[in-house]
Amino acid sequence: MPGTGITGTVTAGAGAGPDARGDGSGRSGIPAGAEATAARREGDRLRFVGAATRRIARGIDLDEIVLGLCRATVPTFSDAILVYLRDPLPVGDERPVGPVVLRLRRTDRLRPIDELGTGLELTGAAGGAGELDFSQLPLVGPQGDLPAAELCEIRPGGALAEVLRGVRPVFGDSAAARAALPELLGDEHPLPSGQRAVLAPLRGRRRVIGAAVFLRSPERPAFEPNDLLVAAQLATHTALGIDKAVLYGREAYIADELQRTMLPDSLPQPTGVRLASRYLPAAETARVGGDWYDAIPLPGSRVALVVGDVMGHSMTSAAIMGQLRTTAQTLAQLDLPPGEVLHHLDEQAQRLGSDRMATCLYAVYDPVSHRITIANAGHPPPVLLHLGGRAEVLRVPPGAPIGVGGVDFEAVELDAPAGATLLLYTDGLVESRLRDVWTGIEQLRERLATTAQLTGLDHPPPLEALCDDILDMLGPGDRDDDIALLAARFDGIAPSDVAYWFLDPEETAPGRARRFARRALSRWGLEELEDSVELLVSEVVTNAVRYAERPVTLRLLRTDVLRCEVGDDSPQLPRQRRARETDEGGRGLFLVNRLARRWGATRLSSGKVVWFEMSLPGGGRG
Repeated sequence: MPGTGITGTVTAGAGAGPDARGDGSGRSGIPAGAEATAARREGDRLRFVGAATRRIARGIDLDEIVLGLCRATVPTFSDAILVYLRDPLPVGDERPVGPVVLRLRRTDRLRPIDELGTGLELTGAAGGAGELDFSQLPLVGPQGDLPAAELCEIRPGGALAEVLRGVRPVFGDSAAARAALPELLGDEHPLPSGQRAVLAPLRGRRRVIGAAVFLRSPERPAFEPNDLLVAAQLATHTALGIDKAVLYGREAYIADELQRTMLPDSLPQPTGVRLASRYLPAAETARVGGDWYDAIPLPGSRVALVVGDVMGHSMTSAAIMGQLRTTAQTLAQLDLPPGEVLHHLDEQAQRLGSDRMATCLYAVYDPVSHRITIANAGHPPPVLLHLGGRAEVLRVPPGAPIGVGGVDFEAVELDAPAGATLLLYTDGLVESRLRDVWTGIEQLRERLATTAQLTGLDHPPPLEALCDDILDMLGPGDRDDDIALLAARFDGIAPSDVAYWFLDPEETAPGRARRFARRALSRWGLEELEDSVELLVSEVVTNAVRYAERPVTLRLLRTDVLRCEVGDDSPQLPRQRRARETDEGGRGLFLVNRLARRWGATRLSSGKVVWFEMSLPGGGRG
């Protein structure tokens, strides 16, 4: 029977209890025919309870569970149902503050035939004989037209509070229910005369979370004592399901938010490379995982590209992901080689616990040398889409996952030609129940090649559209795991836009730096910046020479801005301070802060780099 959870028809007298005072023709004083009827009704009742509880249990979230209760009971068990739940629903052990309020969550009812105009005859309910096929009657819900108050505040010590505290369902004509129902439904919504009702508290694991009212019209047989047991079973399964759904939903929400807040809000815009990313959470059955991606600007206009995947799906996985991502960012700022970064991540994972494992791929792109250095810790290999449309899976040593311990991570250095696109991803993109990881990687490679051919081989496909197209390859069964995707388009920096010098840490170094800078600016047609750049270069180089023991490096880069980088072997970072009028020095960084577009300092394993940027005249290249 559609909408009820039980097939077949319902006998008009199915709700009537057996006659316990027979004429003595059967055992226990019950006629043989009545005894068989009672046994059949009891069997029907047990089958109904089994089917109804299975239907309720199929629900995953709150709405599905409440809908399962309504559809399982109307019209087989009752003509209508009202479901009230606490607002807000308590979660776990939290103790609600303030008054307890019930909100009408859903109402379902069976419309009377005379309102529907269907031409059906109520031969079973009205005539007391025959059967009524409820599968021909439509249901009304979720709001229906049942008169009931939307909100109900439970008065401490009131009749409704006493019924709910008692937990067991009660008949609507009992003294307790006659006092409690007006409080629940509202005094302005009394039950129609002759309406039969059962009021059933919904009690979760720790407290009452609502109430359900089962209603039968006067044409239906009245509820009998065994129906209270049915109502109790339905209420118990519903309440426990709601409790579980609320706990699960809260945990999933917290885990999702935890993971999303740990992912970058936006990607940086480093020189010589364009970036795009995507993140898709796992399907509802798998929930949150530990996938992450990152792009970290490094000294020398380089950028670190990171993608990782913590094993498991839970808040613990998301929390470990956040710790490993933070560790990777810290290690990147030390400008450690990719293999050493993975080594330290491996040590950090072991400190977090013996079973804390993850895969990770760490790459450093240098736009000046057009090279990329990659180290892998058990992660799927990256795919490189060349400008001509050829897509290749890069041969990177796979390595062991992070957390195994005692493993060396080998790094490889590869060409990163201008116009090429590097794709880093987690295994959720290429592996599922329906395909193994290498089949998925080959499908990804073919997808990239096809997209490039459709776009045109003379120019690369748009980066954002490329990411969307990659995700379109996912089928219905390919969302077992969450997916992190990071795409990097290599533009590089032309050698003609780079000027590089070594300066001995001598008193003459600032003067030589000014001359070198003036010569480069003249070659680039940026004479307008000569005075400002010479002043700032002199100040920064003077500060570097003061503490350096080895040659100081000076590099100028011309892109959409002019960038100056000065490196030395002293790890002490400069800090801006306000110089007094009597001080002879201390104004260098103050001038840099006032004249430069941006500036900063980064500590390296071999020292530090101080850099500043100047806007180009006219907003473009000279």
